[in-house]
Amino acid sequence: MLDLVLNTNARLFARRPELVGAIRALSAGRAGIWVTRDLDELDRAATKIAERSPRTKVVLCGGDGTLMAGVTALERAFGPAGLPELVLAPAGTVATVARNFGQKSGALATVRAALAGTLGPALARPTLRVSELGGATRIGFTFGTGLVARFFDRYYSSGAGGLLTAAQIVARVFAGSFVADAYARSVLDPLPCMLSVDGVECAPSAYSLIVSSVVRDVGLHLLVTHRGGEDPERPHLVAAPLSPRELGPQAPRVLLGRPLRGVGCFDALVESFSVRFADDGGPYVLDGDVFRAREVTVRAGPRIHVVTA
Repeated sequence: MLDLVLNTNARLFARRPELVGAIRALSAGRAGIWVTRDLDELDRAATKIAERSPRTKVVLCGGDGTLMAGVTALERAFGPAGLPELVLAPAGTVATVARNFGQKSGALATVRAALAGTLGPALARPTLRVSELGGATRIGFTFGTGLVARFFDRYYSSGAGGLLTAAQIVARVFAGSFVADAYARSVLDPLPCMLSVDGVECAPSAYSLIVSSVVRDVGLHLLVTHRGGEDPERPHLVAAPLSPRELGPQAPRVLLGRPLRGVGCFDALVESFSVRFADDGGPYVLDGDVFRAREVTVRAGPRIHVVTA
């Protein structure tokens, strides 16, 4: 059994909507196809897929946000039966997670290979379980706040143009960090929040960076979570309370996969951690999607079995 889930909001389908029709025609009579435009439609599709066959293989066509939302919806739908095998068909702006997992083919080529049954074996991959206090729980791959949330604010306000836009923002922040100009400070200034790791509250009351991931490369070869995926039960957490002048110039260390330096920096595999923001809440990012919460807890999520092409 094979089911295809297409997020029509993904960049590839938004720019080339005719591909949705092409995939529909290609899969007619050969697979279930579910075209989704929002989370409600995704939840309904996941429920119907679980009812249709617990042994299906699900192709998720979209970007990192689609993968996160798709895994979250499928876990709710399949419940104790466990998640089905997943095929990643990247159609977003960057596809960071898919690339970390070894995906090389584009969406259409991956769909063709899945329909032809020529894909390789599924490999077990770790995830994060991210739970808001009194709010939603999601299954994802890279969590961040501080400069991560502010970076994505700049990225989306600049048009979300993919790797080029991201690289331009990073370069501007890096250059400005040496003199702590206004642009660099708008991204790198510490964000007021409290961090607790494995039940122990850390001393700093503001962090310029908190990031946790199950992959090493969080984009643009930034190996800040250089131990991501090392232990499926313990995500890699990196946190830094540093000023722009202390943090920005360490970009070369990040590119080389080396730990950050500075007073108050944290870099280790952990069982769980919580970030508590001010009373009105604070921003966090999960796989490129921006959310807001008063408190959020992160721990290892379910293992998924992923097929790449």
